Amino acid sequence: MKIWEDDNQKYIKAMMEKNTTEQNEKLTKRLEEIDFSVLEHIERKETVNERGVFAPLDAVEVSEIEARGAEFKELGLKAIREGKVGAVLLAGGQGTRLGLDRPKGTLNIGVAKELYLFEQLLRNLMDVTDEAGVYVPLYIMTSNINNADTTAFFEEHDYFGYPKDYVKFFVQEMVPACDYEGRIYMESQTEVAMSPNGNGGWFSSMVNAGLLSDIKERGIEWINVFAVDNCLQRIADPMFVGATIAYGCESGAKVVRKAAPDERVGVLCTEDGKPSIAEYYEMTEEMSTARKENGDLKYGFGVILNYLFSEKKLEQIADARMPIHVVEKKIPYMDVDGTFVKPEQPNGYKFETLVLDMVHMMDDCIPYEVVREREFAPIKNLHGVDSLDSARELMKGCGIEL
Repeated sequence: MKIWEDDNQKYIKAMMEKNTTEQNEKLTKRLEEIDFSVLEHIERKETVNERGVFAPLDAVEVSEIEARGAEFKELGLKAIREGKVGAVLLAGGQGTRLGLDRPKGTLNIGVAKELYLFEQLLRNLMDVTDEAGVYVPLYIMTSNINNADTTAFFEEHDYFGYPKDYVKFFVQEMVPACDYEGRIYMESQTEVAMSPNGNGGWFSSMVNAGLLSDIKERGIEWINVFAVDNCLQRIADPMFVGATIAYGCESGAKVVRKAAPDERVGVLCTEDGKPSIAEYYEMTEEMSTARKENGDLKYGFGVILNYLFSEKKLEQIADARMPIHVVEKKIPYMDVDGTFVKPEQPNGYKFETLVLDMVHMMDDCIPYEVVREREFAPIKNLHGVDSLDSARELMKGCGIEL
């Protein structure tokens, strides 16, 4: 049965009754393009969130990284010079919380001069490519909301000096949103309410955008995926790549030492013997405060959304289908009488895949410690914690001219 023939789908039905023949042709064409199988996950939403048995996972700590630095760097630079390393920038978000009606990466983080978030990230990458003497392919994931603005911004700024041939954009896939009864919301009379498929959807979005052939042609074996909002992070970091290779692991995660037992960060650990991330709200008091003999926290390393994955393993995961999380959210929609509603409270479900599941589908993952003050300055707010203000202070501390 086609979804528009389902009597339960009252929002779609209501719009079709209001629409002209031409509008309905447009709508049915759109509905035929959408994968509605996500709705099946509503019934098993509890089981996806059930977790196994957590156990601590030892990290490669700064002291070891310093001691084996030459070895790690040599291995990493070799992989980069052989063209085996690519990078993926997750940049689908708007800077709404920062008072910016544009892509987050277009935020000016400079003080006395213009310095854009995208520009700083490209500079961080170029620190590595200058040293390696080769460029690293960079894939930038945008969203249908910000793709045109993002690509235009890079064009306008001449890719901040990075060769255009090494930069490719792709749009994150969208999935439909629905009410608690599984009835698909409409955004307008001809458009379905859609939302991004979560931060775990980046690889499938790349594949569906036809970029797997590019990855294959270039011979990429490792992909470093990172988020747009951390202006200090090292990208395609040879030391991180080298450590992951040296340990014979198929994935790695950059981590920072937790500032306090109750810090609200996801912690890299194992779950039923496989690498995983325990979210801060899943940690028991006992887990949060447990300490090793030397006094360090057993669950002491928080993830910063900077991962390295074996490309071969990513392809296997893409075939295996990742778990879909059913998340309660506030979803703006058009009511059956044609009124646009912006809800104050959660009113339905969005469907998301998560990077933490990607990590859990790996056989192993090496937690690689970085110094927070040097590599972790997320910009989530204008002021206060994890803000533009705090990031600027950290950047100054690292000698970056603002």
